Amino acid sequence: MKVLALDQFSDPGGAQQVLVELLPAIAARGWQATIGLPGRGELFGRVRQLGFETARVACGPYRSGEKSAGDLFRFAMDVPRLAAQVRRLGADADLIYVNGPRLLPGVALSGVKAPVLFHAHSYLPPGRTRDLAGRALRNMDASVVAACEFVAAPWREWVPAERVQVIYNGVAGPEAPVWRGIGRTIGRTIGCIGRIAPEKGQVEFVHAAQLILPSLPDARFVIHGAALFAEAAALRYAEEVRALADGLPVEFAGWAADVNAALAGLDLLLAPCMGQEATTRVILEAFAAGVPVIAFPSGGIPEVLEDGRTGWLAGSIEEMAGIAVEVLRNPERAAEVSAVARREWELRFTRHRFQEQVLDCMEQSSRCAAPHASQRRVARAV
Repeated sequence: MKVLALDQFSDPGGAQQVLVELLPAIAARGWQATIGLPGRGELFGRVRQLGFETARVACGPYRSGEKSAGDLFRFAMDVPRLAAQVRRLGADADLIYVNGPRLLPGVALSGVKAPVLFHAHSYLPPGRTRDLAGRALRNMDASVVAACEFVAAPWREWVPAERVQVIYNGVAGPEAPVWRGIGRTIGRTIGCIGRIAPEKGQVEFVHAAQLILPSLPDARFVIHGAALFAEAAALRYAEEVRALADGLPVEFAGWAADVNAALAGLDLLLAPCMGQEATTRVILEAFAAGVPVIAFPSGGIPEVLEDGRTGWLAGSIEEMAGIAVEVLRNPERAAEVSAVARREWELRFTRHRFQEQVLDCMEQSSRCAAPHASQRRVARAV
């Protein structure tokens, strides 16, 4: 099978990591794939190292959230260019795999004959962007694979239920848990791991640290992460986090290239992700590593973390801080929950399981005929 895989970013992020991790499984099945990426980010090199051809496609950059007039103008210019590129790159493809909603209008306008599978990793709120992407999906008779039910729900307005499938993320894990138990690190170490952005909750993490310290004065805190995609808003947020942490025992450790090594240095992981998060990968990575997790019940997180069984859900910063103090004072309970979470990862969230389910979905989608008579209607919406 020949696949054209398109991503809306070439800088690393969670969705981009998913694409990179699918490539070895694609090769193992004997499939061919060309990977279309915008910009000049490091994904080009990583994809080539895995033995896959890359192509540069038109998609941004645009800022996240509400788009400026400049963003809208660039998008209007990019869509026809992207359509022409997809038409050329996908001429003999058996499947177009789309790893980001910004690409969908251009793919729809291309008139490609191959079926389209859209991988939805994040919740897209109501508005022009969702409507435009939804119309593109409907007009292509595309299929959707979503990271969780929370992410999948909006697309059921546009795509028949039988064409929307939820496949929870899977992550690689160590052969044995790396967690050493409460109090085995220097002090009691509490961490936050992920891209530095408002939805990841680093400000909330620092506020939780302020509340924890009076009860556990020997506690130390580590933020692993960086502001990605070179966005001014993300960089401003990173500076806000640093200013808030000034004077507190908070270490900024930078991007965690080896997440298991980062987790091995923690007694406890906090995931104070905000309202529109999906099922953040670091929670599943903590399950695999055997590190106890406390998270906000945001987005799709309650779909993978069961309160009191595989971790803890906290409804506020104050509750998160209180649970953290209790967990760190009760190592036996923490060990019990982390062992259950590790077993849950083995059953539901391994990378191999994820790869096989997504590739099975890709193979099934490739057999679906995609009608094209109405595709050009998307052009009028751009």
